Amino acid sequence: MIFLAVCIISGIVLAVLAVIYLTSETYASVIRFRSETLYIDPATKEKLPFPTIEDKSSVHLSVIVPAYNEEKRLPVMLDECLEYLESQVKKDSLFTYEVLVVDDGSRDRTTNVALEYSLKYGCDKVRVLTLVKNRGKGGAVRLGMFSSRGKQLLFADADGATKFEDITKLQNNLKDILKGESEDEGLALVCGSRAHLEEDAIASRSIFRTFLMKGFHLLVWFLAARTIRDTQCGFKLLTRPTARLCFPSLHIERWAFDVELIYIAEHIGIPLGEVAVRWTEIEGSKIVPVWSWLQMGRDLILIWLRYSIGAWRLHNADKQK
Repeated sequence: MIFLAVCIISGIVLAVLAVIYLTSETYASVIRFRSETLYIDPATKEKLPFPTIEDKSSVHLSVIVPAYNEEKRLPVMLDECLEYLESQVKKDSLFTYEVLVVDDGSRDRTTNVALEYSLKYGCDKVRVLTLVKNRGKGGAVRLGMFSSRGKQLLFADADGATKFEDITKLQNNLKDILKGESEDEGLALVCGSRAHLEEDAIASRSIFRTFLMKGFHLLVWFLAARTIRDTQCGFKLLTRPTARLCFPSLHIERWAFDVELIYIAEHIGIPLGEVAVRWTEIEGSKIVPVWSWLQMGRDLILIWLRYSIGAWRLHNADKQK
């Protein structure tokens, strides 16, 4: 009887794994509409082509801002971001940057708000990529990376929860990791971290939410990313070659994409860093605490399972190991 039960359970497990394997897309693919390869110069109304991640860098820093229905919160973030970047230009005339707002299929005026900044600062400094449909935060960040020009690439949340000037901490850590190697050639990924704020967060959360948060962190450590304590902070800096390697292999397009990104980086052997940043919770978050954590927990298990059974593979990553 026990033997029969074991056989039945084993058969079910094998059947589930077979279905997962056969229905998974082995290599990540990116569908991009033609309109998503162009940006508008609001001064002339002309549509111009974005560069590609395969092109050589032409500015020092690209800031990618994924935005979904962010017409209210986006201006605060862009004001702080651009004020800081302009102050850096005044200190160093050779410093160049771009801010790339990726409107992830918003239903509000997110694109129009971002275009006002493009008109004010010029489309060489602020560009807007408007996606035809909602992809999810990971999908928006990936297409932003593919359209960027920077040696250094930062993606930062549109809510402005992280103090933007803390980018200097990430840049210093990136420099330490590269050890003199060119940012156009070296591999490095530095994650902003709120791990130092965890104790205060636990004090303000219910026991149930704290349990879910701890459970999620345990799943991340056990299944995917062991080098980074806070995988979900939306403030990460990487070199252009790192983006070229990691983002084409990204399968997850929604909230758990950060975990897969770090998983890929660890698998390839890309040096990782984690730096504490100042962070303030901003009203209007798109994350529903319990439901979103459960969704991310499901995605974590699927990331681990699909890579473990070979259902998902990395494009050219194995050549770098």
